[in-house]
Amino acid sequence: MNNKIIGIVLVVGGVALAMWGYNIYDSASAQIGRALNGDTPVEAWAGMVGGVISVLVGITKLK
Repeated sequence: MNNKIIGIVLVVGGVALAMWGYNIYDSASAQIGRALNGDTPVEAWAGMVGGVISVLVGITKLK
């Protein structure tokens, strides 16, 4: 039972983290930065990758 609760929390938290990372990636300041020097904020990548990893771990806990 505890693994299912942990899995649900990881999936929900991972989705929220990935959405936060995408919001940073799609922000106006990030778009200007990408246009000027081609750099993507590290926070955006960390949020999106961390969110996907969290969702995958959560799904394995739900099985």
